[in-house]
Order: sequence, then structure tokens, then C-alpha cells
Amino acid sequence: MTSSAPRPTAARPPGFSSREFRDALGMFATGVTIVTARGAQGELVGMTASSFNSVSLAPPLVLWSLAHKASSLAAFSKGSHYAINVLSADQLALAERFATPGMDRWTGVEHRPGIAGAPVLAGAAAVFECFNRSQYVEGDHTIFVGEVECCSHRAGASPLLYHGGMFYAEHPLGAAAQYAQSRQN
Repeated sequence: MTSSAPRPTAARPPGFSSREFRDALGMFATGVTIVTARGAQGELVGMTASSFNSVSLAPPLVLWSLAHKASSLAAFSKGSHYAINVLSADQLALAERFATPGMDRWTGVEHRPGIAGAPVLAGAAAVFECFNRSQYVEGDHTIFVGEVECCSHRAGASPLLYHGGMFYAEHPLGAAAQYAQSRQN
């Protein structure tokens, strides 16, 4: 008979700095999204986020997270719907614009109203229009779980990527995949 050690009840304190943690997280390449909604007074709200993931196929659920210090937290927390716009490689300027605090993010941005008025951005590689199903406060972020009510995608769109604190729009593997696909046709 083997005995196992008792299960710890809490994590050990981190043996690394916040900067080291951010740098390590940055090594995970992600897609780039702009999450959009309408505020309580009907104002347009949007922010660049790379913290997006699928949760479930049935029901269709996705998640993303937002820092508690974000000025848009109240709008996303209290709203019934939001749209997650997955950016294509040609939308780098839009990603940078919606990541920059203190500027008018919406002037000249082509969009249409989605469910409950959440803006759907023109040219996105994919869009997930979500009911704001649940929220979980963890650490310095709130995790939002959205139930997808409508989704669409632009076939063949190359994604905008984020890795190591930089955006990437060049996709050598994507070019190889396009070449392989063209040989099949």
C-alpha cells in the first residue's frame, strides 16, 4: 500500500517577477480580437484583446478576459451582448488603434450593428456575437463567458497574430498551405 502526500490547499508563492510572467506568457502566440459592445448610453465600446478561447461546442461558448483597470469594464460587465471580432492580417492598424488608450477609436471605422447593437467590424476574419452569459472575477481580471448566438467567418482570411509583444501578419506556413490548396484544385 502506498500513501500519498496530502493535497496542498493553496499554491506556493511565485518564484518569479510580474515581468518574467508577462514575458513567458508572451511566448504563446495568439490571434488578435477586438471585443465590442454598446455602453449603457448607447456609446460604442471596443478594445483589442488576445485573451480569447473556445469553451464548448454545445452550447456554443467562448471566453475572453479583461483587466479590472480597463475603462470599458463597466460597459462589458453590465451589457447583455458583445461581439468578438477576430482580426485578419490586414487589420493591424485597427488592432493598434483599439489598443491605444485615450483616442477616438471609432471615427472612420466601418462597422454594422450586430445583436443588441454590438458593433461588428467590417473585414474581420471571424465574428462571434455573444450573449453575456457569465463572469468570473479571478486575480486582476474578469473572465467573460459568452454564449454565441451568431457567428460568421471570411474563408481564406489570414489571421493577425500576437507573439512576444509584437503583431505578426506574415504567414510563411499560410503561404505554403495556399500553395498546397491551389495544387488540389
